[in-house]
Amino acid sequence: MKNLKISIVLASGILLSACASQTGWTPTVDSYNDPNAYRINQDMAECRQLAASASGGTAKEAAIGAGVGGLVGAAGGAVVGAFTGNPGAGAAIGAAAGGFGGAAKQGFTAEEKYKNAYNNCMSGRGHRVVR
Repeated sequence: MKNLKISIVLASGILLSACASQTGWTPTVDSYNDPNAYRINQDMAECRQLAASASGGTAKEAAIGAGVGGLVGAAGGAVVGAFTGNPGAGAAIGAAAGGFGGAAKQGFTAEEKYKNAYNNCMSGRGHRVVR
């Protein structure tokens, strides 16, 4: 049970850090010779909203990854635990490891989708995005 509590704390930390990283990132836009330079701030605000919708949200995706990873990890851990004589402990350890890994993977994937969508939106509006 202690391992399960630790995994919940770690997963919560991932979810919170994933939210913070997505909302703080903005693309670098080169405004030199940009005929639409006067629209950069407005376009960034609109593209930020579009990118958040397109990515599904880092926190939401990390939560889904934690749930799926936890279920898969618990099943695998229970099997390994059954061989050692303690399937309950194996399931708890597997759930913690799977939940942590699943949350991290989904969070990073959503973050990449967010950045790509943001960059594509700004480029589509005629701005030069430095990659």
